[in-house]
Amino acid sequence: MTVRASDNDRERTLAALREHTAAGRLTLDEFAERASTVYAARTLSELATTTADLPEAEQHSDPRQLAVILAIALAVVAVLGVLYWLLT
Repeated sequence: MTVRASDNDRERTLAALREHTAAGRLTLDEFAERASTVYAARTLSELATTTADLPEAEQHSDPRQLAVILAIALAVVAVLGVLYWLLT
């Protein structure tokens, strides 16, 4: 079963191609060629062909996830500080 691509899917693919172009993995001509393929793509598999030979984009961590990690680290440091204070 083929799944049709949405405008949002196309924009995400174009953003990935822009990042790869900025990183020097694609020339401007290659970007232009792939961008025209993205705009003409009707299915997700057609979109996937434009990025198949490129590495996965770096995952940017969720700011909320980072906040939770920092809160846990702060709590651990606070508990260790209180324990040190009680034992001395």
